[in-house]
Amino acid sequence: MPAATRPSLAQALDAAWQRSLDATQTQGQQRVARADEAAARSWLAAPPALQVAQRQGRGPAADGQRETEVGVALPLWRLGARATAGDAAQAELDWAQAAEQAARLRLAGEVREALGLLLSLEAEQGLATLRAQLLQRLADDVDRRVQAGDLAPADALAARAEWLASQAQAADAQQKLRQQQAQWQLLTGWALAAEPEPERPDAGAPLDDAHPELQLTARAVERAQRKLALVQAQRGENPELGVHLRQERPGTGSPTQHSVGIALRLPFGAGAQAQPRIAAALAEVDLALTHQQRTRDRLAADLALARGQWHAAQALTQLEAQRATLLRTRAQHIDKAFQAGEAPLPELLRALDAAAQAEAARDRQAVQLRLAQARLLQAQGLLP
Repeated sequence: MPAATRPSLAQALDAAWQRSLDATQTQGQQRVARADEAAARSWLAAPPALQVAQRQGRGPAADGQRETEVGVALPLWRLGARATAGDAAQAELDWAQAAEQAARLRLAGEVREALGLLLSLEAEQGLATLRAQLLQRLADDVDRRVQAGDLAPADALAARAEWLASQAQAADAQQKLRQQQAQWQLLTGWALAAEPEPERPDAGAPLDDAHPELQLTARAVERAQRKLALVQAQRGENPELGVHLRQERPGTGSPTQHSVGIALRLPFGAGAQAQPRIAAALAEVDLALTHQQRTRDRLAADLALARGQWHAAQALTQLEAQRATLLRTRAQHIDKAFQAGEAPLPELLRALDAAAQAEAARDRQAVQLRLAQARLLQAQGLLP
């Protein structure tokens, strides 16, 4: 995988999909459905069978008598069963393709969540490093002023202690970031985080029937109904056409006789035996319909929740940005007062820490806003 530039979220999802078990499973389901579709196009309901029989007379009166028969049994479709089997195979293929899209959407949710956590840890690590650098410069400045006699040695110790604490926080943030980077690379194969999605959610959009999970439930209902129709069309065994070639020799010295025969086998009276399969197919239809309604209800609730969280994240992001600006301005004023000897070092350290904490909260909330946006897109069923 390329490591020089960040991938797009769509590229990260494609890479994760190629590495997922769902990709292998859905591809196998589609191959099976296509094989069923090809079988339904055949003129025979099942593979033909070769039949061979031979009878030979015994005893003096039957000396030389022999009869050999070679035939082919051709299973035929019941009336309308071939078209019904083709519809069932097409429904199976549609369901397998819908299952692939639904699986991709679920994986997109995992990728979006992993990316949100990774970006959040990147922001925290950057702020921790910046804070450590700021406190190092402050500690160096305090050391110079202590040597010049402007500050007490205790101030140098306090400044150095704050710098050491910031270094520990930066190291901890770096370790957490590395752990999440390893998880991200395991999921997607990319070494770098993906670019966040652009802001494009339509918060007022209703639940769309094109949502992959709704499409999957609709295809599941159709699949179950087609299976039921196929079971009803195949209540018993298939009829069978037989073509036979018979060779007879009445006895020693008699000429050999040849004949061709055609037989039609029509099974009947299989209604009772088909009832368990029909009942099972009916139960599958009922289950698919119930699951469809439950899925629609769940997705509507998820969409409403994601919409509310996105609006709340927008408001909170603005508040955190304003708070960070105010505390940073305050810290700058106190720093000027400290340089002029009008403010003590502890007050400056508290102001710098409050400003750093506010900036960290602002950046974390900015990531949370992007994550809320991604969750809204996820709830709307939109792939990157």
